[in-house]
Amino acid sequence: MTSDFTAPRPATAWLRTAAALFLGSAPPWYKRAVVAALVINPLVLALMGPFVGGWLLLVEFVATLALALRCYPLQPGGLLAIEAVLLGLTQPGQVYAEVEHNLSVILLLMFMVAGIYFLRDLLMYLFSRLLVAVRSKLTLSLLFCAQSAILSAFLDALTVMAVIVTVAVGFYAVYHRVASGRGYDDQHDHLDDQLVHDSRSGDLERFRAFLRSLVMHAAVGTALGGIATLVGEPQNLVIASAAGWDFGEFFLRMLPVSALTLGMGLATCLALEVTGRFGYGEELPASVREVLERYVAIQAETRSERDTVRLVMQGFAAGVLVLGLVLHVAEVGLVGLMVIVIATSLTGVVQEQRLGHAFEEALPFTALLVTFFAIVAVIDQQALFRPVIEYVLRFDGAEQVATMYLANGILSIISDNVFVATVYVKELEAAAASGVIDRAQFERLMVAVNAGTNLPSVATPNGQAAFLFLLTSALAPLVRLGYVRMVWMALPYTLVLGVAGLASVVLWA
Repeated sequence: MTSDFTAPRPATAWLRTAAALFLGSAPPWYKRAVVAALVINPLVLALMGPFVGGWLLLVEFVATLALALRCYPLQPGGLLAIEAVLLGLTQPGQVYAEVEHNLSVILLLMFMVAGIYFLRDLLMYLFSRLLVAVRSKLTLSLLFCAQSAILSAFLDALTVMAVIVTVAVGFYAVYHRVASGRGYDDQHDHLDDQLVHDSRSGDLERFRAFLRSLVMHAAVGTALGGIATLVGEPQNLVIASAAGWDFGEFFLRMLPVSALTLGMGLATCLALEVTGRFGYGEELPASVREVLERYVAIQAETRSERDTVRLVMQGFAAGVLVLGLVLHVAEVGLVGLMVIVIATSLTGVVQEQRLGHAFEEALPFTALLVTFFAIVAVIDQQALFRPVIEYVLRFDGAEQVATMYLANGILSIISDNVFVATVYVKELEAAAASGVIDRAQFERLMVAVNAGTNLPSVATPNGQAAFLFLLTSALAPLVRLGYVRMVWMALPYTLVLGVAGLASVVLWA
C-alpha cells in the first residue's frame, strides 16, 4: 500500500539545495566569501567602530566589481548595501537622497541606451560596411578606435560598446555557421565549437584574435571620446552638474586634456598594430573575409525599400539626438526619451513587447548604479574619504591638481569610475562651500576628477562601464576575452593615457 504523502526530506538536503540556489552558478568559494563577509561585518562594526566597518564594506563591494565574471555584482553588492542600512552605516533616506541627487545619470542610462537601441540598424550598417570595406588591419583599428571615440562623445560609451558587441557577435556567428557547414540562414549554435570543420578551426582562432583586438581598440576609444563631453560617461554628468557647466563649457574645459589623450591613444593603437605586442596585430584571414563579404552582399541584395526607409528614418533620429545634445535642450536622459519616441514612431515600432527589449541591456547596470549610491551614502555618512581629501587639500595649485588626478585615478582602477567621481565631487563641493578652495581651483579639480576617472580606469574592467559590459557580454566567451587578458591588452593604453592625462591636467587644466 502506497502513501499519498511524500516523506519529508532531510534537513541537510534542503540546506544543500538552498546553498546551490544562493547566487546561482557562482563558484562555491565565492558564495562562502559573500556569506563570510555578511557575518564578519557586524562583528567588525561592534569591535572597531563605523569607520573601520565602513572601509571593510567598501573593500568588499569593490571586490564584487573585480569578480564580476564570477557573479554579476548587483546581487552580492546589493546584499552588502542592505546590510549597511540594517547596521546603521547609512539610512534609507540618505540612500534616496543620493539617488535623487544623481537622477540625471539614472535617466541617461535608462533612456539614452534604450534610445540608441532603436538606432542599431543604422549603426550596425555603418560598422558592418566599415569592417568589410577596409582591408588594412592597421587602418581598420584606427577607424574603430576613432569612430568609437567620436560616437562616445555624443552617445553614452556603454551604448557604443553595446553596438560594437552586437556587430562582432553577428559576424562571429556568420563565420561560425559557415565553418560548421551550415548556410547563412540555417539554425546554428555558434557556442559549440565541436561543429566546426577541422580545416576551418585555425582560421576561427585567428578570427577570434582579430575581433579581440578590434573590440579592445573600440573599448579604449569609448574612453577617449567619453572624456570630452558631459554625455560621454555617466560620471561626467555628476561633474558637470556640480561645476555648473553646460555642454559647450564642459567640452571647452576638457578640450586640452581630451585632444592630447585622443592623439596619444591613436598613436598607441598604431604602435600596437605595427608591433603586434600585447595580443594585437592579427589580420583577418582571407577565408573569413570572403565569407563576410558574401554575407554583406547578400544583405544588400535582399534589403527591401522598407528597410532602406527605416535606415533613413533612424539617421534622422540620430541627427535630432546630436542636435538635442549640442543645444542642451533638456537633460540628457530626456533627450534619449525623445529619441525613443521619434525613432519608434518613424520606424513602426509600436508594440509594447518590442519596446521592452530596448531596456533589457541598460536596466541591470542601472540597478547596479543605484546600489553604488547606497555605498556612496555609507562613504558620505561615515566620512571614509575625508582623510584622502584632506591629504589632497594640503597641497596648492598644480600639485593639488596632480594629487587629485592620481588619487581618484588609482581608485578608479579598482572601482567603478561613476562611483569614484560621485564620492570625490561631493567632498570637493563641501570644500568649496567651506572656503577651503576657491572657485577657480574647484573647477581645475573638477577637470582632474573627470580625467582621473576616465583615463587610468581603462586598466581594468572594474573602472569603465563599457569595459565591464564587454567583459560580461555574449562576445567575451566567444573570442576568449577574460579578465586577465583584458587587463594585459589594456596595459599599454593605461600607461600612455595615464601619463598623458596627468601632464595635461597639470599644464592646462
